[in-house]
Amino acid sequence: MSAHITRVNPPALHQTPGYHHITVVAAGRTAYLAGQCPLDAEGRIVGRGDYAAQARQVAANALTALEAVGAGPGDVVRSVIYVVSDDRETLSTVWDALNASPLGGAFDTASTLLGVAQLGFTAQLVELDLTAALAG
Repeated sequence: MSAHITRVNPPALHQTPGYHHITVVAAGRTAYLAGQCPLDAEGRIVGRGDYAAQARQVAANALTALEAVGAGPGDVVRSVIYVVSDDRETLSTVWDALNASPLGGAFDTASTLLGVAQLGFTAQLVELDLTAALAG
């Protein structure tokens, strides 16, 4: 990890499915990634109609963005996952796909998973917003 990061689950709060309620970062540099979309390098939607495929693409794009600033999954201190669905099973599918991806280590930090009505691109089902702590 590039910065001192402490993750906390207070015993008085409910158990989580892998993430932490609180992430504390020592003062330093922070990277705020734009929402990563399920687009390929040419800007085309990947995995039309397939939540897991779109989750894998946003994970790959986010990993590329993190690497561009010298960070990796362990440097992520906050994630917000947007899914076009109000179905709990669909939300779980996306959560599981992200956790199984090479970016999976990013999701043991403070995380929020949201079902939303619509995202920015036609046929877009998943978007991922990350914040990472960077070295000095």
